[in-house]
Amino acid sequence: MPPLRRADRDLVGLTVLALLLHGERHTYDMHRQIIDTRKDFVVGLPRSMYHAVERLSRDNLVIAVETTRAGNRPERTRYRLTDAGRDELRSRVRRLLATPDRDPTPFVAALSYVGCVSVGEAQEALAERAAALTEAATALRADFDQLGPRLPRVLLVELEYELARVTGELDWVRALQADLDSGSLAWPTPSQVIP
Repeated sequence: MPPLRRADRDLVGLTVLALLLHGERHTYDMHRQIIDTRKDFVVGLPRSMYHAVERLSRDNLVIAVETTRAGNRPERTRYRLTDAGRDELRSRVRRLLATPDRDPTPFVAALSYVGCVSVGEAQEALAERAAALTEAATALRADFDQLGPRLPRVLLVELEYELARVTGELDWVRALQADLDSGSLAWPTPSQVIP
């Protein structure tokens, strides 16, 4: 699995795409929604929101619909998700679900928007993640088995930690896969995806 792309790490952009999934919004409204739903992985607000909207607009993933002004408030431009933006959202969520990274934040963001993809897409992406985590855990165990007899434990605690982190994530992903396979995790209807 190739590493995450720079665009995949744009969690503000991902959030804008997800928030526009259910209709037009202006940037301030999206900002409020992020705060209200505690999407803590989105940082640098509100400036980062405006930059993300500009990038997404430049890439034709969102388009401006109208600009209005109420009284002496600043102008507010409403944006809409394009078909390309909808495809990009699903693609990013799938990649973030499938690709392990030392930084857990992209995975947390993908889990936040997992309802944007189908159950089948989520299962497939999580299977890829589980396979990559299994491979990483096997390699870490081999390193530990090779180095353990030769080095004092104090020099290997970071390896111990990494193995525990990877195997813990793998266990959690497998449990989520089991919930998806059994149907015990209720999947949202399209109107329920984003609060």
